Amino acid sequence: MKPSPKSRNARAVYTAVTGSNTPGRIAALLLIRLCFPESALDHRPIVAALRKIPLRCRLRRQQNIRTVPKEPCMRVMDLIADTLKREGVSTLFAYPTTPIIEAAAAAGIRPILCRQERVGVDMAHGFARVNNGRKFGVFAMQYGPGAENAFSGVATAYSDSAPVLLLPLGQARDIAQTVPIFRSSRSYAAITKSVEEVTLPNEIPNILRRAIGALRSGRLGPVMIEVPADVVGAEIGEQRTPYRPVRTTRSAGDARDIDDAARMLLDARCPMVQAGQGALYAEATAELVELAELLDLPVMTTFEGKSAFPEDHRLSLGTGGIVLTGPAKHYLAESDLVFAIGSSLTRHSLVNPIHAYRKKFIHATNDSRDLYKGYELDVGVVGDAKLVLRQLIDAVRDLRPQGRGNEASAPAITRLRTEWLQTWHAKLHSNEVPISPYRVINEFMRVIPASEAIVTHDSGSPRDQIVPFYKATVPNSYIGWGKSHALGTGLGLAIGAKVAAPDKFCVNFMGDAAFGMTGLDFETSVRCKIPILTVVLNNSMMAIEIDHMKLSNERYGTIQLGGNYANIARELGGWSERVDDPAKIGDAFLRARRQTEEGRSALLEFITGSEQNFSYRRQPPPKD
Repeated sequence: MKPSPKSRNARAVYTAVTGSNTPGRIAALLLIRLCFPESALDHRPIVAALRKIPLRCRLRRQQNIRTVPKEPCMRVMDLIADTLKREGVSTLFAYPTTPIIEAAAAAGIRPILCRQERVGVDMAHGFARVNNGRKFGVFAMQYGPGAENAFSGVATAYSDSAPVLLLPLGQARDIAQTVPIFRSSRSYAAITKSVEEVTLPNEIPNILRRAIGALRSGRLGPVMIEVPADVVGAEIGEQRTPYRPVRTTRSAGDARDIDDAARMLLDARCPMVQAGQGALYAEATAELVELAELLDLPVMTTFEGKSAFPEDHRLSLGTGGIVLTGPAKHYLAESDLVFAIGSSLTRHSLVNPIHAYRKKFIHATNDSRDLYKGYELDVGVVGDAKLVLRQLIDAVRDLRPQGRGNEASAPAITRLRTEWLQTWHAKLHSNEVPISPYRVINEFMRVIPASEAIVTHDSGSPRDQIVPFYKATVPNSYIGWGKSHALGTGLGLAIGAKVAAPDKFCVNFMGDAAFGMTGLDFETSVRCKIPILTVVLNNSMMAIEIDHMKLSNERYGTIQLGGNYANIARELGGWSERVDDPAKIGDAFLRARRQTEEGRSALLEFITGSEQNFSYRRQPPPKD
């Protein structure tokens, strides 16, 4: 067979290069096989030539080969845990299965495992709220049902602007797009501040930096990173740049807006303040009190802002939401200017609307999306509540050092509060059996100093009965919530609050319906030695539904409930009592507190009536 031109070229190269040198012959043959793959040259001479090289030469050549050291690496899960540790995270709330639990434990982060994912998110929520968002909560769960079960907890954290880092495991990337597989990154987009899926392991440092940046800036809220199952254990190269914790960025208001707002406050006939959660997150209580006293401003807080202004202060109107105190109702109707600070001014079914007729509005928020969304504004200010309040104080002192020169608000508020409380005196001191829930609340306030406790409500009747009457006197002594109001949320909030503030007496008030939703996580507080007090107001029904389900209840008993919750708590390892005598309420609270101080979770079950009276619940705006 006649050789091809390429074969002839290859043979010529071989002859010219090698001569009789065996190593050269080998190298040439290898080169020709690469350059002339169609060559007819046989590779067998390469093997034969190798055999002719003395063994000592081959060994010497192998010894002279430089081995490139393997680059240090770590797994994605370990990098996540290491980053959290560097950010000051000491607690991971979680439910298995997710490898992040083990990685966190290896990094010195304590995992607290809940019984149900939505409650675990609530724990992280409560932890973040008590820390004013300075420390964010973290919750990790598995893909599929784990992420699905967490949904209502995330929705509540989103509506209440709670900074929680969510770390759901994701399905492996090769099947993640398969219908009907649940993908957190797609399904949670509407109720998170941001959500990302880790598709490339080496991108996790950038994704973590973006997520933590979102947790520390602007309007706070939950942030999600979905980590696929085939990524979480993947190795990535060691980070050449050491991780630096993300700094919080805050900004002051525009000077012109501040000046306009100061002049309006000075010129108003009957101004009032609505202080929201932003005042708590900004730690602006001192500035809020200073401005109120300078300008004789009555101050009402929102549900989420409750405790931002001391409710034992002479200028406090209490809290306003779906229910109102007497003073708050009066000033919402009669004021000619509303200054909302750290509030979103959201129109919502659980917020009594502000009657806007002949009113001016100043709205200061750190989120420009809040401006104008609910009310026409005269002045809008975008900035951190603490910085904006300090700017206003300085501007007012420059314009009029003596302030408004009016001190009539405090006597008026005192009169309004006295008149309002007089109408509720019978219920707050009732000796009725079943017990009035208002007597339970009043006795709690009588024997437990507000400055030593952190209290939260639950949805429905407990919320509407507690919020107007409970006096929160120091910041974060109350966790208010309500725009998204899943039954049972308060239990997880109280557990998270206790982790954040172990020296406080942390208490959640809930109804029997709420206990049915999340009550088994009382065992989490027992098992993890997080001693809280759960108060169950047991009226054996869904009382708030009485007017909505009359026919179905008459025919089928649809709102009736049953259960002995003190017995359940005892079987779950806690201390408990069932109380049906109003004279024993105060002492029961003191016994329960002693149990928590000894490290044991407690539950008090009060047998109450189906109370249907609420303080100015869902008041229609007055007619013009």
